[in-house]
Amino acid sequence: MRVLGIETSCDETAAAIVENGRSILSNVVSSQVALHRKYRGIVPELASRAHLQKIAGVVERAFGDCGNPQVDAVAYTQGPGLMGSLLVGKVAAQTLAHMLDCPLIGVNHLEGHIFAVELSQKLRFPLIALIVSGGHTDLILSFKPGRYRVLGRTRDDAAGEAFDKVARLLNLGYPGGPIIDRLAKKGDPAAVKFPRPLMPETWDFSFAGLKTAVLYRVQRLGNGPRPCEIHDLCASFQEAVVDTLAAKVMAAAQKFGVKDVVLGGGVAANSRLREVCAVRGFDRGIRVAMPPPSLCTDNGAMIAQAATHRLMDKSRPVRGFRCDPSLPFQNWAIG
Repeated sequence: MRVLGIETSCDETAAAIVENGRSILSNVVSSQVALHRKYRGIVPELASRAHLQKIAGVVERAFGDCGNPQVDAVAYTQGPGLMGSLLVGKVAAQTLAHMLDCPLIGVNHLEGHIFAVELSQKLRFPLIALIVSGGHTDLILSFKPGRYRVLGRTRDDAAGEAFDKVARLLNLGYPGGPIIDRLAKKGDPAAVKFPRPLMPETWDFSFAGLKTAVLYRVQRLGNGPRPCEIHDLCASFQEAVVDTLAAKVMAAAQKFGVKDVVLGGGVAANSRLREVCAVRGFDRGIRVAMPPPSLCTDNGAMIAQAATHRLMDKSRPVRGFRCDPSLPFQNWAIG
């Protein structure tokens, strides 16, 4: 069984072909980082136009890289994401499904991030999934593919958004996550005692206050931080975010008696988050599964993998859905 996955939820135009839910035959990602860098953030209209320009070439390359195989289904990101970007992917997928006379499957972008792990290692259920990216910070309990319970999510800034905004405060460039991760290695994570927004008695997240704490710290430095101070600020801020995320996901795993944790989303590529979660999981007897960094960011392979599970579940209908920029994380519907 071969599935073509198309991902256009934000600023990556991606297509991939996955075989039998195990092998990535091709995985093409065209990034728009250079386009949006001068705006220090994603401009939705520009993102949509770039997807229009790139989608045909990206899909063609995905087929060409693995010898133009026959595919059994076409999957696309239904949401959440930018509406214009989502529509480009949907129309491309609809066209291909019609031409190839095969099923069309709409996939939740966040569900794709969970199944990205499965492309490098086996998923074990039940599990707690922590999905962290520029637009999402979600904590999810999953009993099996298609059965989910959302425990908590961000109430304001997502973790990745906080990274980008702090990088902007420090004039470091865009995207902020990889830059802060790199500079933090040169700093002292204990140099500044930033707050940990743990929000007791809830599984939700909130990083807006932490971002503001960084702003106040920068303002107190007057003419701007020196390079060594920037390193310490990056390390201390990153440690506060990582400590908060790791504490929440480990507490959830213990609360619900789950022995498996999955990380997904662009921030899951952060080296410190991966290190801390792995160590804390080992100490608690919890297996922490993470995709390789290349599969943490948006890609078509994760969409194809999620769709493969739908095809394998014969009790569920296989069909496409409308795009929804605020698509909730739901159990697979019957009928």
